[in-house]
Formats: sequence, structure tokens, C-alpha cells
Amino acid sequence: MRRVSKIAAASIATAALAFTATACGESSTGSSSSSESGGKLKIGMAYDVGGRGDNSFNDSAARGLDKAKAELGAETKELTAKNGETPADREQRLSQLAESGYNPILAVGFAYKESVDKVAKKHPNVTFGLVDSVSDVKNVNNIVFTEEQGSYLAGVAAALKSKSGEVGFIGAVDNPLIKKFAAGFQQGAKETDSKVEVTIQYLGTGQDTSGFSSPDKGKAAAKGMLDKGIDVVYTAAGGSGAGAIEAVAGKKGAWAIGVDSDQAKDPSLSKYKASILTSVVKNVDAGVFDLAKSVKDGKPRTGTTTYSLAENGVTLTTTGDHLKDIQAKLDEAKKKIVDGAIKVKSTL
Repeated sequence: MRRVSKIAAASIATAALAFTATACGESSTGSSSSSESGGKLKIGMAYDVGGRGDNSFNDSAARGLDKAKAELGAETKELTAKNGETPADREQRLSQLAESGYNPILAVGFAYKESVDKVAKKHPNVTFGLVDSVSDVKNVNNIVFTEEQGSYLAGVAAALKSKSGEVGFIGAVDNPLIKKFAAGFQQGAKETDSKVEVTIQYLGTGQDTSGFSSPDKGKAAAKGMLDKGIDVVYTAAGGSGAGAIEAVAGKKGAWAIGVDSDQAKDPSLSKYKASILTSVVKNVDAGVFDLAKSVKDGKPRTGTTTYSLAENGVTLTTTGDHLKDIQAKLDEAKKKIVDGAIKVKSTL
């Protein structure tokens, strides 16, 4: 039977680990599998395209892994997906971790769903964590978030901060997950100011996931929006968001909204922090750490765990104090969402 729970997000650990590229284009951190590890917790991490260092989604997962290593004494191994992969490639990656004795194994991103379904069935004694999708296999913990709720607040902020009355959303690919971000953002902006125009653009379609790791595409899309008079750009596109933020920083008076991590605090983006209005943080690190701890405690999570706005599973960052003048309105909107007075749409 699947167990459904909602839990509070864990605090974000900020330690960073170096990673070493392997010959096949993947990365490994910490010790590889060893019979000498005995009963030590061994966590396998399979990142989505971009991997550790994407300044966004994967880095949020990496923080959870770092915390598990520091606080639970875990041994870890990290592997990263590449553009153009097939489900079979992802299946091989997960199988490699399972056969090497890692438990739990975290699959970061919806693209792993099909592969997790297959590999988890073959390894019933291993607990798998699937981020951003849902599997019915009994030894899988689905780690999902109410992205649309955080994005609604981003829409409120965008509408209140825009001087042109035009705001934009850039998504990595036009799939249901990214459309949750777009839907919430559009609703939040429109319900704050019905006259605001919202432009939505995707960097890829269908199975093309290159939009998650193409800063040049993000930069070009953002520049196109800025040239049309849009002065607030929210990007939900993994590593591509760095390019969008760079473009926005080059336009006086324009604001960028980051995603998944507090991008104003990222070392590689900090030079643009004066232009980063806020970031919609999805606390993937909490899901990673909570699953790791449950396995360590001998009570592995299964079923679906939802991290919502009510438990700060999704939040808006306040780095730079750019929201100070509108914080009261954001708090009011958050309360209405949590109380159920505002129902945020997850589809456009």
C-alpha cells in the first residue's frame, strides 16, 4: 500500500563537493562501492542533464546529498545524464548503482520515471527516490512539489514590480511539469493585475530536454522578451536559466526570477544578484535528505511525499531585500493559498 505524507522541508545545507568527470561523461563524488563499507549508508545519485553545478534543480538535490554525507556519514556516488539519452541509458545508470550496493538511489527528474519503474522492480530490496514524477512500484518514494504555488507568488511579485505591464516566462520544455510553473506564474500575475500581459515561451518541445542545459538558448529567449518590452522574466529551465539571468542583468530596470535554488547566492551568478528579484526555490534537498535518513533509520519512505507551500516545500527567496516593499502582499497571497481561498491551477 502506498503511504502519502506531507512533511516540513529540511533546512538547506550549503556545503559543496567537488566532482570528477569520468570517461563516459558522468561524474562521481566520494568513494565507489566497496565491500569494506559494511553497514555504512551508501547513497546513489542519478542527476538529470546538467548535473551538479547547474546552479538550479540538480544543485538543490546535491545539497541534500551533501547534508546526508555530513550528518549521516553516508558514502555517495553521483552520475549524470547527458543530452539525447534514451530511457535505456538511464536504466543502465540506475542498474549500475543498484548492483554496486547503493541504497537509497535518487533519480533526479521526471525523465527517469520509465527507468525507475523497470529497475526498481528488479531490485525490490533497494529504495528508490523519484523526483518530480510518480511511480507505482512499491519500493519507490515519489518526491513531488507544488511548483505552481511557488510560481503563483512569483507571478504576484512580477506583476507588482513590472513597470511596463509585461512579464515573461521561459520554460525548458513544454511538458506537464514545466507547464505547472507557467500556469501558476500566469495566474498569480493576472489575479494581481488583470491588465498585465504574460508571455510564455519554451526552449524545447516533446522529448527534447536540451532546454535544461543550454544557457545560450536561455539568453536568446530572454533577450527577445526584453526587446519586446517585457521587464520581468521568470525562467524554469535548469542550467539554461543562467543565460536568461545574464541577459536580464544587461537591461537596466529589468528583473530576473530564478528557480529551484537561491540563484542570487550562487557564486557563478552572484555578479547579477542586483537584477535577481527572487527565486522560486523547490527544496529538493529536503526530499533527498529525508529519504536518506528514513533508510538509515530502517524505515524507508515509499509512496508519494508532497512538499507544498504550506510546509515551505516551495518558497520565494528574499536575498537582496528586493521584495521588501511588496512582502505584505506576498504574505497575504501565501496565506490565501495555504488556507484554500486561492486555488492555484497546475495546467494552462
